[in-house]
Amino acid sequence: MASWLPETLFETVGQGPAPSKDYYQLLVTRCQIIFRWWKISLRSEYRAAKPGETKESHEDFLENSHLQVQVALIFGARILDYVLNLCQGKYDFLERLSDSLLLSIISYLDLEDIARLSQTSHRFAKLCVCDQLWEQIVQSACDTITSDMRALAEDIGWKQMFFTNKLQLQRQLRKRKQKRESLRRQHQP
Repeated sequence: MASWLPETLFETVGQGPAPSKDYYQLLVTRCQIIFRWWKISLRSEYRAAKPGETKESHEDFLENSHLQVQVALIFGARILDYVLNLCQGKYDFLERLSDSLLLSIISYLDLEDIARLSQTSHRFAKLCVCDQLWEQIVQSACDTITSDMRALAEDIGWKQMFFTNKLQLQRQLRKRKQKRESLRRQHQP
């Protein structure tokens, strides 16, 4: 299964903790960790400092507590934990699925499960409120979707349309239709 993985497993950039202005990059490939830094300073002794780079195998990184501490200080403990898991061969395959495939899967969940899933990560939070998902959910719940319904969904959003009760929805559709007809009458000679 690891052969399905791309060469680059993870990449992030960040700035060192204050007052530092130094920039860092952390790159995790299938076989090594690459840690790069660029010194940014107004102090004369650091102006000529060249960018630096450290490359380590996954096994060496797991034993290098100094580099682990640097990664934790710059990128945070969660990133360090994620990188340690990658080095140990613990891959999050779900995180690597495309948005369109995840949306298709999510559309089969119950509403309560969608609400819970939206709280698990920033990515799932965005996916669980996106119009693509709610359009799929509305289509599975309705027999037919008219062009008026589609136009209303573009105005108010598919999620809002799903949670709007039928009476309110019919009233909004009727208002849209009346507005369109009055505009048409105004433009007739």
